[in-house]
Amino acid sequence: MLHPSYSDLINVVNSEVEPGEQPVVQSRYSIVIATAKRARQIIAGEEPLVRGYAGKKPLSIAVEELYRGKVKIVGDEEAETEEDPEMIEAEEVQ
Repeated sequence: MLHPSYSDLINVVNSEVEPGEQPVVQSRYSIVIATAKRARQIIAGEEPLVRGYAGKKPLSIAVEELYRGKVKIVGDEEAETEEDPEMIEAEEVQ
């Protein structure tokens, strides 16, 4: 079993969304895409944002970063206006 679960990750990502606004992430697919993208960044040489994960797989590190709120998933519109290297753009899933 994946820990944290997809549901836990979705709740963490959407925790900063104001009531009445559309959630940032609505599906497991979005979580998978975002963590895979961050894992690729780690493989390419970016430093992990969490400590104590030496020797762990990049995907495990990416999941933990997302769960701890070290990286954020931003929608396409937000990504165009915000250029932060720690932000991960998530593809919108309809």
